[in-house]
Amino acid sequence: MPIIDSQVHAYEANAPERPWDTVPNWPDHVTGDEMVAAMDAVGVDGAIFVSAFSMYRYDASYAIEVQQAHPDRLALVKPIDPDNPETDDIIADWKSTPGTAGIRIFMREEEKRAPDDPGFDRILRAAVRHDFPVNILCWDNIDAGTAVIDRHPETRFVVDHLAVLQPRSPPAPAEPWADLPKVLQLAKRPNAVIKVSGACTLSREPYPFADIWDPLARVFDAWGIDRCLWGTDWTRAHAVVNYEQAVTPFLETNRISADERAMLMGGACAKAYGWSPKNG
Repeated sequence: MPIIDSQVHAYEANAPERPWDTVPNWPDHVTGDEMVAAMDAVGVDGAIFVSAFSMYRYDASYAIEVQQAHPDRLALVKPIDPDNPETDDIIADWKSTPGTAGIRIFMREEEKRAPDDPGFDRILRAAVRHDFPVNILCWDNIDAGTAVIDRHPETRFVVDHLAVLQPRSPPAPAEPWADLPKVLQLAKRPNAVIKVSGACTLSREPYPFADIWDPLARVFDAWGIDRCLWGTDWTRAHAVVNYEQAVTPFLETNRISADERAMLMGGACAKAYGWSPKNG
């Protein structure tokens, strides 16, 4: 089974030709070539490349360029603007773009959107028509995210980052798993799978982050390992862990079996997105 990272972000340096929208605490650049080199160094066969909203908002042009350079290694997810009335045409065009695997919406508290927002309704109906899974980031707003998922039972959802708010810089919060009971309840939704991405950023211990495994075991039990998609969320996680540190604990832990590891680190992702790297 190939190893597939369910979420990475690559981007070029901030420049007038493609200026960033914001400047997060990420490296000055992690180009597509640099991202693939980091994957090669630790034996990751492929990744879902989520176009970086922090830098590029709804413009996925850089992601498309990178995927064209690495078509066997990366598949693409693009954020969709719920305020754009041309949602269906945008998603139809994305579906026809080589290498695309899904779309993304944001249901964080800061978005100030209701679960019945008409822009979300347009996007999620179009996702069904065009057979795309929808990444949903609701990590500080899990009740509202759950309501969106319940409102659209025909839509396939991929819940980002364990639905648990994760730090952009150390240390981890005092109660990093405070929302875990809600995450376990969310598992009852048959139209959702969950990304076990960025988990190492929630550790309050040094590498190799032994304290993440008890809460993750509860996630695996509730969701089923075949609905859990391992990922690094690199480069967002850069200030907390490097790429190797986000990969190796999952490769080396004895808390999961070899079959469970294969499913968690590749099989579930390939199933959710209908994509697998050709070299894996």
